[in-house]
Amino acid sequence: MVYNWINIIQDYLLPPTCILCGNPGYHSRDICLSCYKQLPRNNLCCYRCAEILETPTTAPVLCGRCLSRQPAFDETYAPFTYQGAIRHLISTLKFGADYKNARLLGILLAEHLKQTAEQPDLILPVPLHKARYRQRGFNQAIEIAKTVAKELQIPLDISSCRRHRDTPHQTQLSAKKRRKNLNNAFSLIKPIHARHIAILDDVMTTGSTAHELAYVLKKAGADRVDVWVCARA
Repeated sequence: MVYNWINIIQDYLLPPTCILCGNPGYHSRDICLSCYKQLPRNNLCCYRCAEILETPTTAPVLCGRCLSRQPAFDETYAPFTYQGAIRHLISTLKFGADYKNARLLGILLAEHLKQTAEQPDLILPVPLHKARYRQRGFNQAIEIAKTVAKELQIPLDISSCRRHRDTPHQTQLSAKKRRKNLNNAFSLIKPIHARHIAILDDVMTTGSTAHELAYVLKKAGADRVDVWVCARA
C-alpha cells in the first residue's frame, strides 16, 4: 500500500512522458499506449537463440544455425526485434547515455519475462572491458539489468565475471569472425554459486557473446544458462 501511494504521488508530481513522441505515458511508463502497441515484436523465433523465423509454427523449434552448431546457452528471451523504436531506444542509451531508456527497456523486458521465463538464481549482465567502460562511462547491460532485477526481485551479479580482452567492435564482423573475436574474452574472478543463471544484454546479433560467456559459466558449474535481451537483430 505504501509503495502504491509513492507511485501515485510520483506520477502526479512527475507524470510519465513518452520518450518516443512526448505524449503522456501510461501505467507509470515513459511510453504512450500508441507507441507501445507499435513496438516491433519478436513473436516467431528460434527458442534457443531467438533468431527471427519466417515460417509460422505452433511448437517450439530450433533454427538451422542452432541445429548445426548448438550454443552453450539453453534458451533466449528477446521480446522485440532490433528495428524501429526499439533500435532507437537502445542506440541512444548506448551511444547517447540516455539513462531513462534503460529503465523503460528494463520494464518492457521484465514484463515479457514474467509471462514466459523460468526464474533464475541470479542475473549476470554482460561485462564491458575496463577500457570500453572508461570510454563510455557506463555499461548499458547493467543499467537495464538494475530495473529487471528490481521488477523480478532476482539477485544481480556485476562483480563475479570480467571481460579481460578488449575485443574490437562486432558490428562489421561476420558470424565466424565474431566467434573468433570473442574466444577466451571472459573469465570468472570469483566463484558463482548458482545453478541457473540469466545472462542479460541489450541486443543479440549472432549470439557469439552469449555463447562465450555461457560456456565459461557452465564450465564453472552452472547447469542452465539462459539469455535475456531486449531485442534480436
